[in-house]
Amino acid sequence: MSRYTGPSWKISRRLGYSISETGKELKKRPYPPGQHGQRRSKLSDYGSQLQEKQKVRFTYGLSEKQFRKTFNEAHKMKGKQGENFLRLLEARLDNVVYRLGLAKTRAQARQLVNHGHFLVDGKKVDIPSYRLQPGQKITLRENSKSLKVVSEALEGQYATAEFVSFDKDNAVGTFVRYPERNEILQEVNEQLIVEFYNR
Repeated sequence: MSRYTGPSWKISRRLGYSISETGKELKKRPYPPGQHGQRRSKLSDYGSQLQEKQKVRFTYGLSEKQFRKTFNEAHKMKGKQGENFLRLLEARLDNVVYRLGLAKTRAQARQLVNHGHFLVDGKKVDIPSYRLQPGQKITLRENSKSLKVVSEALEGQYATAEFVSFDKDNAVGTFVRYPERNEILQEVNEQLIVEFYNR
C-alpha cells in the first residue's frame, strides 16, 4: 500500500481526527464524508485498532510498509513498544522540519527534504525518513534560505514543540531530545496499534 497523497480533510473526516493536528479539517463538517456520513456506527475491536493505526499513519504520511518497518524497530527497543514507536516517528527528518516550523505541513516538509534543501550537521540529507539523534542540527542550504514556502512558514511561529529548538538569528534547528509521551498525539491510543499488529 503506497503513501496516500489525496486531500487530508477527507481522511480526517472519515477518522474523526485532525491529521494536521490543527483541527481545521473537522470544523466545517465534523462527520464522515458521504451521503450518510452523519451516522457513525459503533466500531468492532478490529475496527477501532485499524482506525487508530490509520490516524497515526496518515498523520505522518507514511506507506504501510514504512509504518510497519518502524513499528518492528520499536519492538526491539527497551520500554513500551507503542510509545517507542511514536518517538521514532517524531525523530524522522521530515517531521522535525515540520516541528521546527520550517514547513506548514508534514507533506510540505517531506517535499522540501526530498528536494535536498536541508543539511544535517552540515551534510546534505534528502531522505525524509532519516532518523535524527538528539543533539543533531538542521540547517537550510545557503541557496534554499530564500525559499518562499520556508519564509512563509517561519512567519508563523518557531519551534512549537519542547523537544526541538530553533535559533532564528542563525536559522539553526536542533533535535534536542526524543519527546515525552504527553508531548505528542494526545488523542491517540497507541496500545490499539500494538494490538492491531500483534493480533
